Amino acid sequence: MPIRFTTPDDVPGDAEILGVPVHADLSVPDGAGAELDLSFLRRCGFEGRPGQAQSLPADDGSTVVALGVGEPGRVDGDALRRAGAALARQAASVSSVATTVAAVAGGDEDLVAAAVEGIALGAYRYAGARRTPPPQVLAEAAVVGAAPGAVRRGRVAAEATSRARDWINTPARSMTPRRLAEVAGELARDGGLRLDVWDEDRIESEGLGGLGGVAAGAEEPPRLIRLAHEPAGAGATVALVGKGITFDSGGLSLKTGTGMMTMKMDMGGGAAVLAAVAAAAELDLPVRVVGWVAATENMPSGTAIHPGDVLVARNGTSIEVLNTDAEGRLVLADALSLAVEEAPDAVVDIATLTGAQRIALGPGVAAVMGTDGGLVDRVVTAGQAAGEPAWELPLVAAYRKKIDSEVADIKNIATDGAAGTIIAGLFLREFVGETPWAHLDIAGPSWSESEDGWLGKGATGWGARTLLELVRSWA
Repeated sequence: MPIRFTTPDDVPGDAEILGVPVHADLSVPDGAGAELDLSFLRRCGFEGRPGQAQSLPADDGSTVVALGVGEPGRVDGDALRRAGAALARQAASVSSVATTVAAVAGGDEDLVAAAVEGIALGAYRYAGARRTPPPQVLAEAAVVGAAPGAVRRGRVAAEATSRARDWINTPARSMTPRRLAEVAGELARDGGLRLDVWDEDRIESEGLGGLGGVAAGAEEPPRLIRLAHEPAGAGATVALVGKGITFDSGGLSLKTGTGMMTMKMDMGGGAAVLAAVAAAAELDLPVRVVGWVAATENMPSGTAIHPGDVLVARNGTSIEVLNTDAEGRLVLADALSLAVEEAPDAVVDIATLTGAQRIALGPGVAAVMGTDGGLVDRVVTAGQAAGEPAWELPLVAAYRKKIDSEVADIKNIATDGAAGTIIAGLFLREFVGETPWAHLDIAGPSWSESEDGWLGKGATGWGARTLLELVRSWA
């Protein structure tokens, strides 16, 4: 259940744990409201590093937790997000906490929102089907002296990420394309959003050859999901496009057994899009946001597409499929084509697209590229604000010839295997025309094998808050 956040002026008397920010020089910010035993902290090796936490028993039997926030004057959102997550983990067995981290924010609402995100995401637990699921006991968090609007913003952003985590963590047998469409329906009903879902017959009749081709090997039918937040008087329209491969076996270009183990996460981009659209509506952002998710399984069978087959995408481009495990770009081709038909001000797609991204940038940085420098800068800035960094890669024009085909307009991979992330970006560029476009590859950051800051094991929900921050930049 989501944590209930409050913003009292003073520390509530019933708070079981109080989290106090402490700088790297072991100073406590003015207004943090606690005197700490600094000699005890030093003996414990506490250095005030962001994410570091140390419990100190108080005289009244309660517990104070020192939360490292880094050097004075250099505290940023990442430091407070980590501090919030550290507090949540220290409070794993209690129901209520309070924190004075707002004292270090200096009135900066972005910093307060980041701390709230950290608390909520650090407390996240996925119950799954375990007989004894890990409990989330923490039910209430008081952020002392904080602006209610900043706390609300952080809560909504964290809940968006948690929703995405839940959907991605759900086994693929349960989170099918049809179920993902039902999830979108629940969001539409609860948030006053507009929903359109295309079934397999509509997908075929509308010429979505990429999505239909990838779906051909699966018994589960595909879905094309359009979820829109359309407030009156919106000044801009932003299209968000997500890859929704609910399970990726690789198709006939079959993955290894190890390679398939986490492939329920291949709909991470689609989950981020749905969560971001719903969060934009909850925050009443005055921006028209249209989310597109192309959802299917990628499975091997007698009806699956073969390497060497040719598909025709929504915009009429013919595609030679040389590797059926490069399927994400095929479904995105159709979704991007649909998005640009509505003439938005910008299109941003997000996908767990290439293993090359993971190799190049690891699990903590997404790759971004695009046709519009200003839009790419917006995405990078949004990622920094969300604690989800992205690094721009170039769309190298000289590499475009690597995906020329002798039997179609384009092929879905370059046969030399080099620059895989850039090649995928060049492929996607064929489907956006002149519309300002940016592409986020989150293959590495979408899944975590360990706890680190606000990240827990499993699905990270990466991208939901970046997209929300991006939409907010138009507001």
